[in-house]
Amino acid sequence: MALVTTAEVCDANPQLIVSGEVRALQPIFKIYGRRQVFSGPVVTLKVFEDNVLVREFLEEKGNGRVLVVDGGGSLRCAILGGNPVVQAQNNGWAGIIVNGCVRDVDEINGCDIGVRALASHPMKANKKGIGEKHVPITIAGTRICDGEWLYADTDGILISKMELSV
Repeated sequence: MALVTTAEVCDANPQLIVSGEVRALQPIFKIYGRRQVFSGPVVTLKVFEDNVLVREFLEEKGNGRVLVVDGGGSLRCAILGGNPVVQAQNNGWAGIIVNGCVRDVDEINGCDIGVRALASHPMKANKKGIGEKHVPITIAGTRICDGEWLYADTDGILISKMELSV
């Protein structure tokens, strides 16, 4: 898809919004990383204060996908840091959405990848490897399933059941 703003997607697809096929996440995320506009198929992950599975996913080839991590909204530690973000950039991930915190913000902001998170926090996460992959998650008031499409820009984040064009 050519670079199209989320506002243009909303304006061009009112019927998809009414039907729930296109949903907007609540505007709770801060913008990190150099890529402010990104989109791609969603991969979901559910963890809590543990980043082992996050790192494992980002070690795989991204192929333009977006990792959406439900970190339970925890503000007690960071579940994503600079090293995994550099790896994600190098492995071709389009972006990472974290319902939780990040750290190493300066390093993340130097990467050509889109990152959204609730906040930054200096404390690191646990390393137990506990979580669920490829499961439906609900973050920012929106249910998100593996394989849906995510569109993000400076106006916000949209989730669509299918790839969109305007």
